[in-house]
Amino acid sequence: MLRTRSLSAAVTATMLGTLALSSPSAQAAATTVTVTVNAKAGLATMPSTGLGINQAIWDSQLGTNATSDLLKNAGVKMLRYPGGSYADIYHWQDHTAPGGYVAPGTDFDTFIAGARRVGAEPMIIANYGTGSPAEAAGWVHHSNITRGYSVKYWTVGNENYGNGHYGSPWEADNHPDKSAAYYANLVVQYADAMKAVDPTIKVGAVLTMPGNWPDGITAGTDPGPWNQAVLSIAGPKIDFVDVHWYPGGNTAAESIAKTEHIDHAMFLLRQQITRYAGPNAERIGISLTELNVGIGLNTQPGALFLADAYSDLLENGVFTVQWWNVHNGIGTVSTVAGQTDYGDFGILSSGTCLADGSVCEPPLNTPFAPYYGLSLMNTFAHAGDQFIAAGTDQALVTAHAVRRPNGDAAVLLINKDPDNAYPATINYSGYSPASGTADVHSYTNGASAITVTQTGTAFSQTLAPYSLTLILLKPSSAVNGPPGAPGQPSLSSVTDSSATITWPAAVSGTHPIAKYEVHRRFGAVSEQWGETTSTSLTAGNLVPGTRYTVNVLARDTAGHVSWSSPPLTFVTGSPATSSCTVKFTTASDWGNGYIGTLDITNTGAHAIDGWTLTYSWPVAWQRVDGSWNATWQQTGQEVRVTNVDWNRQLPANGGSASTGFVGWYGGPNVAPSIFRLNGTICTTL
Repeated sequence: MLRTRSLSAAVTATMLGTLALSSPSAQAAATTVTVTVNAKAGLATMPSTGLGINQAIWDSQLGTNATSDLLKNAGVKMLRYPGGSYADIYHWQDHTAPGGYVAPGTDFDTFIAGARRVGAEPMIIANYGTGSPAEAAGWVHHSNITRGYSVKYWTVGNENYGNGHYGSPWEADNHPDKSAAYYANLVVQYADAMKAVDPTIKVGAVLTMPGNWPDGITAGTDPGPWNQAVLSIAGPKIDFVDVHWYPGGNTAAESIAKTEHIDHAMFLLRQQITRYAGPNAERIGISLTELNVGIGLNTQPGALFLADAYSDLLENGVFTVQWWNVHNGIGTVSTVAGQTDYGDFGILSSGTCLADGSVCEPPLNTPFAPYYGLSLMNTFAHAGDQFIAAGTDQALVTAHAVRRPNGDAAVLLINKDPDNAYPATINYSGYSPASGTADVHSYTNGASAITVTQTGTAFSQTLAPYSLTLILLKPSSAVNGPPGAPGQPSLSSVTDSSATITWPAAVSGTHPIAKYEVHRRFGAVSEQWGETTSTSLTAGNLVPGTRYTVNVLARDTAGHVSWSSPPLTFVTGSPATSSCTVKFTTASDWGNGYIGTLDITNTGAHAIDGWTLTYSWPVAWQRVDGSWNATWQQTGQEVRVTNVDWNRQLPANGGSASTGFVGWYGGPNVAPSIFRLNGTICTTL
């Protein structure tokens, strides 16, 4: 988004709303939290570009050694330039941004020099709004041919859905057509022109995060919502997609809890890529290049949210996560959890003051709390580590874990309760940590540094209120020559009740591979579905319309177990044949709601006299806000739809009824997939 010093106060006020801190009810004695770490449930591998942040041409500190050294110390591995919405007014040839401010010492060569000092890979935003494919190709030539900078990642534009096509303009766009289809067709031209100069680069297109405006909205003559239109046209030409996420929220508690949306948003985004981007869509990566919390930007909520969101996004295979921003400037000042928050989207202080001089930030480059969250992430996850499933039985405590190639592991625990400490018991599956005291890195509310101690054990820790706790582990014993991990599993067939899973063979270690085990993950727990000596397994007795995530492990003749394969996630379908069908459709989506229709058909040989249709919303932030042509009731996530008098009869062999509702969603809008008519599972059309 467009965030500069001159606009930061207005933008911050708009995004943050009420700054009242909502904390959970105080507990006289916090109950023990049980943490589960499951090495049998492997997630994505930590990429070398995982920890990123934005640089901006209006930041006079962009190229300074002091800033670069702070970013290097925090472990930043990717830097984005020239800065949000400024990218769509920026012209690299003369280093100008008509209509915006360009600080001295922020040109492209200075940025590259700073990135090299940091040790970070650059990501460049080519000007779509006021630029051209020829201008972008010229930049690639200057960068990679003339200068030899070897910049690999190039995105076409910033938040181009914000050009007024959906009614809210903030992104510059001089094109006569503001549609998603027009953008996508030009992305194709950009990719062709840029890759003609350097075919080794990767070109990305802008999408919107599922569950965030304008996701779901179709405007003008586009063939569908923004993501569908862009992927359908530009999918075969792009190498990655680029999304942003600002979760919003009226309180700190609400904002930092929204990380629960990430798994569902990434599931939907990959589903969209697979459905619309054409052949070999799995090659398309995902970058999340703008991220910040809704409340407490410079205080502990920012640190907690950063560590939680970065971990969750990287677990889902995002190849870079980038905080907005390095420096931004003072905004709306408030007190959050007893600390002064300057409403500054920067990770480092700009040293600026309110216009009336009543409040000033700390000295220039003083780290804010999210800086320490990023630094702790750098200690937690290293390139090549495999994220593994971790979870807790306390909603206010989240857990993440990695295992390292040398046998070490790390567990990150995040206490989102501002008032209460929690004793934590940590259980492990598929990994045996050494006993004795543990090396613990922690960051607490209001601290000006990360504390490093030897306290507690791998199995027991006390989590301070509003804290990050990182436990570094050694294995209890080393295994010589374990088998390699099986490759990425794939789905060769899936029905309503079965799925065949196939995977590339693992490489044997000291001993031959004896068998493979297939494990299904739910939360942080796994159950073994089966084992085989081949590289394929068919699982039966599955539940229709259910999302499953599985991993494969190899076991050798000495009993040694490999690392987990990458995960495979799939959804079982509805029955191919049934005595009823249901068609679920949506229309007139406005960003957090829509008009929904259920068309119910009795395909059986017997008439139905009186019917009830039931289904479940997949997530807790979906509900029915109004309805017609039936009686609708919702309890929790369960929905019950009952006939009215005039449509109770469904004749045999094609009798039908139609009912509608107003749907609301407050996050990723995952569609229901299974409907039961009088208890019978219908075929979903």
